[in-house]
Amino acid sequence: MNKPTLYFFAGCALFSLSAKAQVPNAPIDVLHYGYNIVLTDANNTIKGKADISVKFLKTPKTFRIDLVRKKSDGRGMTVHRVLEDGKPIRFKQDSTAINISTQAKQNAQKIYTIYYEGIPANGLIIDTNKFGKRTFFGDNWPNRAHNWIPCIDDPADKASVDFTVTAPDHYVVIANGLKESERVLPGRLKKTHWAETAQLPTKVMVIGVADFAVDHPKDVNNIPIYTYVFPQDAMVGFKSYAIAGDILPFYIKKIGPYAYKKLANVQSKTIFGGMENASCIFYFENSTSSKGIEELMAHEIAHQWFGDAVTEKDFHHLWLSEGFATYLTNYYLENKYGIDTLKKRLMADRIKILKFEKRHLEPVIDTAIKTDYMSLLNANSYEKGSWVLHMLRRKLGDGAFWKGLNTYYLKYQGANANTDDFRNVMEQISGQNLKPFFHQWLNTAGHPDLAIKWSYDKKTRIVDMTVDQKQSDLYVFPLEIEIDGAPRTIDITEKSTTVHIAAGKMAPEIKIDPNVNLLANYTVNGV
Repeated sequence: MNKPTLYFFAGCALFSLSAKAQVPNAPIDVLHYGYNIVLTDANNTIKGKADISVKFLKTPKTFRIDLVRKKSDGRGMTVHRVLEDGKPIRFKQDSTAINISTQAKQNAQKIYTIYYEGIPANGLIIDTNKFGKRTFFGDNWPNRAHNWIPCIDDPADKASVDFTVTAPDHYVVIANGLKESERVLPGRLKKTHWAETAQLPTKVMVIGVADFAVDHPKDVNNIPIYTYVFPQDAMVGFKSYAIAGDILPFYIKKIGPYAYKKLANVQSKTIFGGMENASCIFYFENSTSSKGIEELMAHEIAHQWFGDAVTEKDFHHLWLSEGFATYLTNYYLENKYGIDTLKKRLMADRIKILKFEKRHLEPVIDTAIKTDYMSLLNANSYEKGSWVLHMLRRKLGDGAFWKGLNTYYLKYQGANANTDDFRNVMEQISGQNLKPFFHQWLNTAGHPDLAIKWSYDKKTRIVDMTVDQKQSDLYVFPLEIEIDGAPRTIDITEKSTTVHIAAGKMAPEIKIDPNVNLLANYTVNGV
């Protein structure tokens, strides 16, 4: 996801598929969601029927399905009935969930049918677009889905999903997966059914309902790419969104197979710059004419691998989603426009990270945040996470790094992972102990703050250089320098490091980190 701006712009055992993560001590595992939703132009009330297939991990007397209850402002959902395998069952709503009574035993599988209606408090944006036309857009990140659909609103419980939407027949409906059917109903209504068989977290399950113009510019490896834009923006939108046809095959070749059966890029009312809904990416309203559309689409399409197919176990590991999408965007642009483009982007990101840390000195994996996950949409999760991947790439070399990313993706596709899972894969592929690297860059707040001093002895033609770490925590890293164009690397392992380097002329030219491979702040004083 691209962060909001002021106007609101997220063989061997190694290859075996990991079991899905679950919310700690969860009594159930959701296997499938089937949603039937009725929309109208008369008002903002939606009517819903949810068929939720669950497997019991325990033998509970009650369990909870997340759904926001109708509040004093009239927004929220009222549940009318709950059925267990087709038979009525007792339930009670509280402010955030449905408490369902059951006699189900551990390992039993049941289908719960929930009938509900109300005005979404959040999560489903019912509004008019910039052309004054009514639209409906799911916008679930991070845990806003339960404002409009009953679910386990946590990234650790992934499930397949069907959306069947009944709406006035002038609308086009888009959702996750493939369109199974569409039929006209009496009363100028239309029912559209979309089905996604891949396992998704609720944060990327959506519908989009609007007056759309639709284009199908390309297929990639038999994966259709679609464009959905407002009709008034069709000409510019079809042209600008077509860049997805270059981005998708690049990631397939570099990371691994695409997990979904289509890629739809959708102009929308998301509060974010872009939202990586699985196979159904939403972009902000003015994205069709944005100069940064290629960068934005590269970011959101990268999320289809990391964030959607491989999902963090909890939001504290958000860098596994946003840091990956940020760096893969940089890598895509590096390959298309050259290494200097990567360097410029890394330098800009480094400035952003250092400014952010002056205001908010916390580690990338920030476990202090308990509920306000929106605050994780920051330079730590995005730019610093990306920088960590860049430094890891340089540490391991391209061969091991990209093999590691491919292996990590194949192992956890359709499932969940945390930072240790990623580290373990990269250690197995590279044969290196990466615990110190991961700890200092992801679990430690801050960055190296270096005071670099050097002097030149004319007689011996030796450069004496001292590198002092001014920050409180010790960092261990390679420091790249150039002396008269000759590259050298200094291994920094202490608070103060002094080296003596032969130089080739009277007035040596010294550059620090010439290839932009170190996330650090530094001052240089030389004589």
